[in-house]
Amino acid sequence: MKKHLSHAYLFLVFGILYIPILTLILFSFNSANSTASFEGFSLRWYIELFNSPDAFEALRNSLILATLSSLIATVIGTAAAEGIYKMRSKLSKAAVTSVTNIPMMNPDIVTGMSMMLFFVAVAGILSLDYEDIGFAAMLISHVTFGLPYVILSVLPRINELGDSLSEAALDLGCTPFQAFFKVKLPNIMPGVISGMIMAFTMSLDDFVISYFVGSSNFQTLPLLIYSMTKKKVTPDMYALSTLIVITIFVMLVISNVKSSKRINAKPGGKKR
Repeated sequence: MKKHLSHAYLFLVFGILYIPILTLILFSFNSANSTASFEGFSLRWYIELFNSPDAFEALRNSLILATLSSLIATVIGTAAAEGIYKMRSKLSKAAVTSVTNIPMMNPDIVTGMSMMLFFVAVAGILSLDYEDIGFAAMLISHVTFGLPYVILSVLPRINELGDSLSEAALDLGCTPFQAFFKVKLPNIMPGVISGMIMAFTMSLDDFVISYFVGSSNFQTLPLLIYSMTKKKVTPDMYALSTLIVITIFVMLVISNVKSSKRINAKPGGKKR
């Protein structure tokens, strides 16, 4: 009985998580402009998607913003994690770690409003129109809330690695710069990549902060979809969402296959 209940609970959780996504995928192939009834299989909305310049411009803007912000956040966050690790005072380390986690714990609406007020003030001081700094404001905002996720992913890897390898490299004649990039960085790279992916995902998904900070001349995909909700979300957005879901699924499968091969290749791993 206990086993059946656990299975039922598992199916319930997966149903709540994935039935809405499967419904979206199903209606992206609907021949009619309806979310109430499926009238027939068609690729109509995929054809309209590829003929929609607004959707592709918003997707391009989202990808550019997410890529740049995640790369910048990864570089700064990795350096910050190394700096936090090098701190000798436990009190200072705890204080800096707490401060870096504030953007992650802070409600998005508070972060969005504070960022908006800050950049409006900056534009006023520099005598610029807000449209002129719209992209830069969004980029800085996305880097800001992506940083804690990078630090949170990289710092445990640095703590786990310790100083023994770096000290051995220094003893063998490496400079501190070479010891970090040739010895430490390759060993903490899984944490760096995880942090970059997390920052990329959070940036691509963000709506609240982008809504407050963004300008009218730079619209991301979440902002475009939100603007449609005032009237009606067209089914070509279902098609775009389906393509994004399929892309993420394929990337996850490839990542898991590579991880499995890497584990099996290790001496302690299971052989096929």
